[in-house]
Amino acid sequence: MAQLLAVVGGGDLSTHAVLAVEALRKAAGRRNQPIALELRSPGTSGNPLPESAIARAEAVLLVGSGDLGEGRFGALRRAKVAIEDVLTDVNAVIDRVLSGAGDARAASGPTVAAAAGPMRIVAITSCPTGIAHTFMAAEGILSAGKALGHEVRVETQGSVGARDALTAPEIAAADIVLIAADTGVDRARFAGKRVYATNTKAAIRDGKGLIATALAEAQLQAAGEAEAESPARPAAAEKKAGAYKHLMTGVSFMLPFVVAGGLLIALAFAVGGIDAMAPGNAGTLGYALGEIGAKGAFALIVPALAGYIAYSIADRPGIAPGMIGGMLAANLQAGFLGGIAAGFIAGYTARFLNRHIHLHKNLEGLKPVLILPLLATLVTGLLMVYVVGVPVAAILSALTGWLKGMQGAGALVLGLVLGGMMAVDMGGPINKAAYASSAALISSGIYAPMAAVMIGGMTPPLGIALATRLFPVRFTAPEREAGGAAAVLGAAFITEGAIPFAAADPLRVIPSMVAGSAIAGAVALSLGVELKVPHGGLFVLPIPNAVTNLTGAMIAIIAGTVVTAILVGLLKKRAA
Repeated sequence: MAQLLAVVGGGDLSTHAVLAVEALRKAAGRRNQPIALELRSPGTSGNPLPESAIARAEAVLLVGSGDLGEGRFGALRRAKVAIEDVLTDVNAVIDRVLSGAGDARAASGPTVAAAAGPMRIVAITSCPTGIAHTFMAAEGILSAGKALGHEVRVETQGSVGARDALTAPEIAAADIVLIAADTGVDRARFAGKRVYATNTKAAIRDGKGLIATALAEAQLQAAGEAEAESPARPAAAEKKAGAYKHLMTGVSFMLPFVVAGGLLIALAFAVGGIDAMAPGNAGTLGYALGEIGAKGAFALIVPALAGYIAYSIADRPGIAPGMIGGMLAANLQAGFLGGIAAGFIAGYTARFLNRHIHLHKNLEGLKPVLILPLLATLVTGLLMVYVVGVPVAAILSALTGWLKGMQGAGALVLGLVLGGMMAVDMGGPINKAAYASSAALISSGIYAPMAAVMIGGMTPPLGIALATRLFPVRFTAPEREAGGAAAVLGAAFITEGAIPFAAADPLRVIPSMVAGSAIAGAVALSLGVELKVPHGGLFVLPIPNAVTNLTGAMIAIIAGTVVTAILVGLLKKRAA
């Protein structure tokens, strides 16, 4: 019987994607129909289809949305359906692809590109925190390129800036530019090159499929005047760009200000005591540290957030109006909510003006340095002062009062929700929503949500690592060996260390991790744990005053880790 392939992409509906995979597996099993399945969703890295399965297949079923790596299937017969179709009538879907209804054959694709021989590829990877996904995506692209015989160079835009930066000659010699980023990336240097943009998940999940798709679908980026007038994003990237990506770009640039400010304020209290920042202590080291942290770093959190949200939307013309709008939001007591509003207003205003103001070529140089900053700042500022600022400040004030006064059952529920969100998709939209909102609240003096988020994000890899030791028969030898690495990643608050284990057995591992993280978050908030910095894991706990109730934090971490490990051990089957 002919081999059937199925690729399921859930977009943000990761649970539905998992259910669709299981439905297809069971339906094919009842028919004795050979099927190879691949899950591509934000919650997992999936199991890429083996090349041997693709080689002997006669048809492929493409389910759902997002990047399904279609370019790797060449001229295979294919059918595209929605996830809802699979969940509603899986048998009809299988009949459809086997009969050839709704199929399409690729007239060109990666096989055409492959025929041209080895290609030169330059790539950029970037994620909001610039830690795990950035380098996992780079490794995925490098490994895939080597396996496919292509020459690949990758620039990582991580937490410490760009590493292995691409040079102008390398870019000029490249056949395509591949961007795998969850944040905005400056594309000005790629004018005149074929560019393909996607997210880091695609590179982590299936590097070979991504490269094949990129070679087939990369689009020429405008050069010259067209490049100067727009963010110069290719169509593939433009479709993927949206509010979430713009917000994450702002958050990624905001985080260093939060980290520096939070730690300096904590050190100020450690050096000068609880009254270190009182006016009477002016001139002391504690007071100086507090001034740097509170009036320097913390004062720039909201402007940085707003400025780089606007930058993600409108490129460089958005930075000045965005930052000015963010400063107005801070002065109006509208906090990070006002900063988000200012960033989007400034970004879309600057982009609209940039696209619709046309000057004589001799005056074109005035647009980026005079006209756009003036008009976009004027519109953003007036809207912030007269329309947005006051109501957003009232909302933030109410939110701040509610969070600071939260106790008992309220704290328990919030901890359950925030902690659980960190383990649902391990770096996906749900995880990042909890993280970004909690990190932003630090600028308003609200530190408890960050504690639930960081502790809840540490326990999935820590719990998995413990499970590999307590229940070794549930894991293969390579998985037991990888458990040690997962422990290190968990200690550093890199939740993505649990992704390989979740991908191998999502229906048992993900619920176990969500339960453990929810317990960890609930325990943390119930015990009054607060965290003043948004990253670092165990390595920031010893810093004086960085954590309120250090004992409670350790209890929460241990509780979440143990719950995750026990549930994984009970639910997973013995390894083959």
